[in-house]
Amino acid sequence: MGKPEPAPSLATKPLTSGVPQRPAALDFRAYQDLKHGIHRYLLGKLDLEQIAATPDDRTRFQVFALIQDVVAHLKAPLSPPEKEQLSREILEEVFGLGPLEPLLQDPAVSDILVNGSKEVYVERGGMLEETKVVFKDDAHLMRIIQKIVSAIGRRVDESSPMVDARLADGSRVNVILPPLAVDGPHISIRRFGATPVTDADLVANQTLTAPMLALLKAAVAARLNIIISGGTGAGKTTLLNVLSGYISAKERIVTIEDSAELQLKQRHVVRLESRPSNAEGKGAVFARQLVINSLRMRPNRIVVGEVRGEEALDMLQAMNTGHDGSMTTIHANSPRDALARIETMAMMTNLNLPEKAIRKQIASAVSLILQVARFTDGTRRLTHITEITGMESEVVSMQDLFSFEKQGVTAEGRVVGAFTAAGIRPKFAERLKAAGYDLPIDMFDQPGRNWK
Repeated sequence: MGKPEPAPSLATKPLTSGVPQRPAALDFRAYQDLKHGIHRYLLGKLDLEQIAATPDDRTRFQVFALIQDVVAHLKAPLSPPEKEQLSREILEEVFGLGPLEPLLQDPAVSDILVNGSKEVYVERGGMLEETKVVFKDDAHLMRIIQKIVSAIGRRVDESSPMVDARLADGSRVNVILPPLAVDGPHISIRRFGATPVTDADLVANQTLTAPMLALLKAAVAARLNIIISGGTGAGKTTLLNVLSGYISAKERIVTIEDSAELQLKQRHVVRLESRPSNAEGKGAVFARQLVINSLRMRPNRIVVGEVRGEEALDMLQAMNTGHDGSMTTIHANSPRDALARIETMAMMTNLNLPEKAIRKQIASAVSLILQVARFTDGTRRLTHITEITGMESEVVSMQDLFSFEKQGVTAEGRVVGAFTAAGIRPKFAERLKAAGYDLPIDMFDQPGRNWK
């Protein structure tokens, strides 16, 4: 027998650029459900191990032929060009991140939560819902996980069963494997939209009011040190990204993160990322080391994605030694809790510093704490803009400038409340004026609007 003819290459037929165009007769959800159904059928027909081992043009062509055959027998209202487009999208799912691809294309999805191979949830509009997405088995899910982590040079296995990673679009990924995860591999993906949230979006979404935004813009320009506090999914990183947009393009910014996800738009940005240990347990580089090193890099501002440990003390010292205008986030439920967490993390350095000394560092370093929260209806609010005013005896003193007061919940489950001003002019008002922001006194006296 002679040599078989080589399979036609699919490399010359790329997907159309941009967002795939769905058939006009199907809405987005119906189109995604159709793709899920075909993908689940293929999982039972394809040898995924062989496909993963030989992802060449011949394999792609054979898989594409099978997909086209399935699509050809659909009873959906699709024209031939639409069936061709659908087939190519499914092909990319088979060779990309598999069943997760349609979810990653859905702009309404903010979180993707994979609980083993047979259970996937998403968050839409702040509310969790179960999807029809499944993987063939845990081995299939593990192949997707390895694709994600290997793309940024990280590893995850039984000896190192937890890892933070990111996708090409900047989405944050956390993976945890057995034996730590009892019911199989788990993936948690925090998505960031293709179109970044703007300050106008925050006002339109009623996350804050225009006067509150004006104050924050002035605070960033005046180089106040800011800590954004809140729970998981409250919108800390989103707010940090928005505030970073007010930093002058003439400044040198150094960002420090465990997994790079900040979306700063300035040109002069140095992005640093911590590194886990290798297979031998060596080579780890922690956030604290990066904070210390950043001080030697002549930064105008240091932005730490999140303080979680010993680096809190080094961040405070940087804020106190000429790096005004630095910003970071922290997990805490209130401004006072945020201070307590910073104090606790600073004490992790085992330098035997007295509590009062650490509190003095906090009081002199931090100007503002911004508390964000996610409510039961999925909405997010900036609930407190709190100024640190100094020390009283051994306690860090603070005062609220603006706050959100929850007033109840409607029959439809929507949270009702109002943003209010405390009627207090901030002690840093002169710094704002020196930076060219002479905010009117009545801005701090006018209560916020009621959100019905």
